[in-house]
Amino acid sequence: MGLKAFKVVNVFFYIFVSFFFSCQVMAIEEPKFKILVDEGELEIRSYDEYLVAETAVEGSFDTASRKGFRRVAGYIFGENKNSTGQSEKIQMTAPVTVKPDNEGWVLHFVMPSNYDMSQLPVPNNNSILLKKIEAHLAAVIIFSGFTTDAKIQNKTEELKVWLEKKDFKIAGPQQIARYNDPFTLPWLRRNEIIFEVTATN
Repeated sequence: MGLKAFKVVNVFFYIFVSFFFSCQVMAIEEPKFKILVDEGELEIRSYDEYLVAETAVEGSFDTASRKGFRRVAGYIFGENKNSTGQSEKIQMTAPVTVKPDNEGWVLHFVMPSNYDMSQLPVPNNNSILLKKIEAHLAAVIIFSGFTTDAKIQNKTEELKVWLEKKDFKIAGPQQIARYNDPFTLPWLRRNEIIFEVTATN
């Protein structure tokens, strides 16, 4: 390898390392919850209420994820009007969540906890809805890698089998939650399958 090529490789290496560690240091807000049952990658959580911006999208999971993400990202990046009629940027949170709905999908972003419903700016796009998610219990399986159809199906079945041995019953549709940007290496990604549940005892 020549000196010039070596320097180029080094530059890209340091850019990558800087980007990687900056992503780890940045604190991304998540919905508040308490872990009631902890068995490694399997958990029962008690979530506080939180607000979301959501949109319904047709198509495959991947198509709906991309289209829905762009739509809701546009809202938080300023395609909105606040109480003074001005555009307002909203801080990004995690996770981005997708769930099946009728013939399509619903994708939502969690809104930062410093907002209440009256303070959130109104979306310019009327296909985006602002909603409150009430406090609830959830069963979760955590996994890394890509969210392929096969992996989602396998992890969903694993979570269902685990729940059959617990005193909880599924009370809502499957949700696929992703916590990382597309640049995150697969083995460093955090993904989750989530079911809202109710206690049976």
